[in-house]
Amino acid sequence: MKAVIPAAGFGTRFLPATKSQPKEMLPVYDKPIIQYTIEEAVASGIDDILIITGRNKRSIEDHFDKSYELEQTLQKAGKDRVLKEVRKITDLTDVCYVRQKEQKGLGDAILCAENHIGDEPFAILLGDTITKSSLPCTKQLIDVFNKCEKPTISLKVISNDKLNKYGIVKANQIKQNVYKITDLIEKPSINEAPSNLAIVGRYILTPDIFDKIRETERGVDGEIQLTDALSKLDEVYGVLFGGKTYNIANRFDWLKASIEFGLEDSTRDELIRYMKTFID
Repeated sequence: MKAVIPAAGFGTRFLPATKSQPKEMLPVYDKPIIQYTIEEAVASGIDDILIITGRNKRSIEDHFDKSYELEQTLQKAGKDRVLKEVRKITDLTDVCYVRQKEQKGLGDAILCAENHIGDEPFAILLGDTITKSSLPCTKQLIDVFNKCEKPTISLKVISNDKLNKYGIVKANQIKQNVYKITDLIEKPSINEAPSNLAIVGRYILTPDIFDKIRETERGVDGEIQLTDALSKLDEVYGVLFGGKTYNIANRFDWLKASIEFGLEDSTRDELIRYMKTFID
């Protein structure tokens, strides 16, 4: 299966850090956000990835390309452990790129992938969302899709104060953690939201979504929303994701994610001691 990773946004909530640096390349602890996303796709069995980019996104391509000068420098210095990590990034998978020439929303970004996808089902992983679980979120979706052969998206339960930040679904549970979706609304108010089930940012879709995107007019924020296109499909299923989700939507979310990842590494004890100096 192929995967599409949209990464063409301006990242305005992170300015000035994202003036010339893509938000997706901001590090969460020791890796860029988008590297976590690609590692999830690879762990789910995907070996063909298309990243939708825009202006000032060249550093994404450079990150996953081979760096001969860097590797030679590390090799001469005897830094074998770091060299191994650098080569691991390059060898992750095949990555292709296409530019979204105008910022018209997530739906339009996905439409840019049509020629690459062809007539096969494909995965979408949002480039600013990290998920963590023993079985990758995307692999969970693939397993359900292989049974129902219908578009399948990942869901999570959120609090009322976050409803206007996500795509929200109306759905009926048909088995454990699996729902049949009857309606989708992008960023509704509390009164408009049909449930507390939000779209996580992981999808398995079929090529008919491209025609639905073309039929979709600009919606919330004046953009062509993927959620609105999904609502035009005859059948969509949802899988309730039980793992951890990091939606890197603003500086505080980014900071929290970096701290949590740091607490799971060898730096844990040192980091806790450092934070206690402020708490005390």
